[in-house]
Amino acid sequence: MLKLIQSGGERTYGRLATAGIFVLVCVLGYHVIFGANGLMVYQQKRHESRELDRQIKALQQQNAGIEQEIKGLKSDPKTIEKEARERLRYARPGEVIYTIPAASAATSISDKK
Repeated sequence: MLKLIQSGGERTYGRLATAGIFVLVCVLGYHVIFGANGLMVYQQKRHESRELDRQIKALQQQNAGIEQEIKGLKSDPKTIEKEARERLRYARPGEVIYTIPAASAATSISDKK
């Protein structure tokens, strides 16, 4: 009879141990997936990292283009002349520049409606 009670107690402890381990594994699994440093956060950070890398590459290309423009404005006579003509409205001696006022063009379009 004593053996039956001991084996029944061992089964109960075995089941409790199994249930405890199962609960522990579930809690750890939940933490691994949804925790502060879990897989979900990892995937989000990975996506943010890719997006930032893309933005960095775009900014590097933009910087390279601006550097080329600066080099041209410092040393290329054609680029300097183009900017002087467009922005500062400079002309060579003997040239006449005709400009259309932006305000009158906008009012004439709105008057036609």
